[in-house]
Amino acid sequence: MSAERFPSETPHPIEGRGTSHALRPARRRWRRGLTIGMAGLLLLGSAGATVWWTTPDVAWLQESYPTETAMMRYREEQARREGRPVRRLWVWVPLSRISPYLIQAVLIAEDDKFFRHEGFDWESMRKALETNLRRRRIVFGGSTITQQLAKNLFLSPERSLVRKLREAAIAYKLERTLSKKRILELYLNVVEWGPGIYGAEAAARTYFHKPASELRLSEAIRLASVLPNPHRFSPLDDTRRRLLRKRRIIARRMLQRGWIDEPTYRAVLAELSPVPDPKDRGAGTGYRVPGARYPEPGTPYRTP
Repeated sequence: MSAERFPSETPHPIEGRGTSHALRPARRRWRRGLTIGMAGLLLLGSAGATVWWTTPDVAWLQESYPTETAMMRYREEQARREGRPVRRLWVWVPLSRISPYLIQAVLIAEDDKFFRHEGFDWESMRKALETNLRRRRIVFGGSTITQQLAKNLFLSPERSLVRKLREAAIAYKLERTLSKKRILELYLNVVEWGPGIYGAEAAARTYFHKPASELRLSEAIRLASVLPNPHRFSPLDDTRRRLLRKRRIIARRMLQRGWIDEPTYRAVLAELSPVPDPKDRGAGTGYRVPGARYPEPGTPYRTP
């Protein structure tokens, strides 16, 4: 008598074929995804290599100063298109001729980890990305002083992936070619401080009629507080709460780091507090700090 076979033991020909066919689309999707991923990595790698090999050499910056920057060319062309006067107020000075107060205030305002990172502040970049995604627009960039120097010297201010890749490549080269002191010196000499105003010396003489080496603490904080938006804010403006708050934060952090003592901190807070000038009442021109030497409208720029 032949042994009976349970129906479940006999493979159903249609079911067997159906299982095989069901696996094929999944395999095809997996292979397609793998192919796309590999192609994407290859494309990104090629783009990165192209960007790296086409970035400018920065070794000459160890001993020489640039005669102009990409940002200067961009601003001047922008002014010509809009029919505005073109001016360039710019005087190079060594780091030793820039007030330590300004150096410290700028470090706190723009890149307080400058001497601890290697060109990129990953934590600040992560926070900036989260803020931008939350607000659905670019609010913060998280750029270091090295990245800002790379942009000012060689790139335009346009926002694109390629430009950011080039900025990163140049910043990497700057950090590995120049000393931190030299990067800071270059940055303080090319950064914008208003329309046509470049560098600490031009800013000090334009706004306060004195060389950068003689800037007082309150003046240094005022200059640092407008970065990185010197076209939107003025060091002499005491009417914007955002500026006033930023100035107080800079002063407090200088105190916390031991760069200034408590009496100096309290004194500079008093100077940074807006005090009405009787001549300005009702004129809508803002406030003036007692003792500050404000340039009058139309005052010509004087080089040292």
